[in-house]
Parts: sequence; structure tokens; C-alpha cells
Amino acid sequence: MTLVQPSPELQINIRKELNEDINTRDNDLQHIKEWLLKQPHLPDTWDDARLMTFLRGCNFSLERCKRKLDMYFTMRAALPEFFTNRDINRPELRALCKLGQGPPLPGLTPDGRRVTIMRGLVKDIETPNLADLMKLALMVGDIRLEAEQVGVAGDVYILDASVLSPVHFSKVSPSVVKKFLVCIQEAYPVKLKEVHVVNATSLVDTVINWVKPFLKEKIRERIHVHQDLESLYKYVPKDILPEEYGGTAGKLSEFNDEWIKKLEEYTPWFKAQEDVKADESKRPGSPTNYDDLFGLDGSFRQLTID
Repeated sequence: MTLVQPSPELQINIRKELNEDINTRDNDLQHIKEWLLKQPHLPDTWDDARLMTFLRGCNFSLERCKRKLDMYFTMRAALPEFFTNRDINRPELRALCKLGQGPPLPGLTPDGRRVTIMRGLVKDIETPNLADLMKLALMVGDIRLEAEQVGVAGDVYILDASVLSPVHFSKVSPSVVKKFLVCIQEAYPVKLKEVHVVNATSLVDTVINWVKPFLKEKIRERIHVHQDLESLYKYVPKDILPEEYGGTAGKLSEFNDEWIKKLEEYTPWFKAQEDVKADESKRPGSPTNYDDLFGLDGSFRQLTID
């Protein structure tokens, strides 16, 4: 399986973490579905599994869930560079798959968190198209909205900096990075618990300091830089990690291949979803100003939720 689901015992702890009450969650889901029907600028319907993931990611706060969903559909309209032409068989996306790997790992940590490892495979190359890289990451994220069937207690990301070079960093577009970070922080129901940077070089501190203004304070405080893997094991046990990182869970390359197949399977879904987005011409009140959302001053507009 691409993602192993939590055991029944672990599910109990995860539900506590997510403030999920099995007696009321269906009513909460119905409330959100009815709310969507009343929003002229949003899709009338969306699948139950993904809506439930949004509720879990918002700790079953109905108002937070509404804000997050509104922002999600708004981002789908505002960022066509991330949310259109999402076909893994397109040559430009296939080429990126040969340059790096970024699969969520099958297993969960003892406290129910999902771990994702992202690493480049080739060092001496031109800076890849960042928008396409981020498109791939969001494609995986959209699959997980459905595939995390009972929820997880948060996400842990391991970023391998071994192939990062000054040339790559010098050609990074701040606006694209800002758009991506605003999108994942404001539009996706992600509970980011830890970010671990491994195989760090002196350049990593520069990159982190450059990115920090785009991050919420609580996320900045959850970034850990490791000079060796031994310190990583204090956070992520070896039985979760792949062999390439000293673990016993299997090969990262095989996990990545499974996710490529999963992306292929979802090709019709991605195509059908291109029109599932906010229609600003129908939004009550003023339409969203995209410049306010992604201005480089670090601010973004808070959407009004009825």
C-alpha cells in the first residue's frame, strides 16, 4: 500500500489529537456540505473524504474549515501555474521525476505522524522549473486529501540538502516560493509538526533565513537542521525511514515509484478538477485581490466567511 493506515489503537489517539468525535463528525460534515451549497462562488459539491480531511486538519472547527476551504478553492483559481495541466505524463513533469524524489512514507511514527522525504538526485543541473516542482508536490497533497482515510496526527518533512548549490538558489523566484508557501499554509489542512533538513551545508542557513519571512512563526520554530543522521533518529525512528537514510522500512526509490503510479492513476481526476475552483465574479462582496494574497510584503488577505 502507498499509505499504511493507523491501527485501531493509534486511531483513538489521533482522534484525540484532532478533536474528532465519532458521534458528531457526520453532522459536522453535513454542515460543511450545506454551507458549500449556499456559497455562490464555490463548488456546490465536493467528495466527502476530502471534506472530512479538511475538518480533521481544522480540529473540527467549522469556521476554520470554512475559511480553509474558501482559500483552497480560491488558490485553485489564483494559481493556474500550480493547478492546471496536472498530468504526470507531460514531458516536463516526467523530466522532473528523474531529478528528484518526494514520496510520503508508507508507515507512521509512533504518535501517528506521516513522514515525507524530499531529495534531489542530480547536483550539476540548471535550476528546475520551480512552479512545476511545486505542482507535483501539490498533486501528491491532493491525493492525500482522499488517501488519508482516517486522518493522521500531523506531518513531518525531511528535506535532503545534499544537492543544493548556490547556483540553484540564485535562480529561485521569490514570488513563486511565496505563492507556494502561502498556498500550503493557508489552503491545505496540513498540521506541520516538524521540518528536518539533513545533509546540511553552510548554504542551508542562508536558504532558511531567506524563507523564514514567508513562514508562520510556529513553523519557523519547528525547523531542525542535522549534520548527521544520528540526530534525526531522535525524532524519526529507523523503522519508519527507508534504507537510503539508515532505516529498515524499504527503499525510498520504490516508494517513489509507487507514488508515480498513483499520480498516473489520478490523471482523469486531476483533469476533471481543473474547473473545481472559486468564481470571484460570484463572490458576495468584493472579489479577492490576488495582489493582496501574494504581495511580497508578507501579508495576505483573510477571506470573509458567512
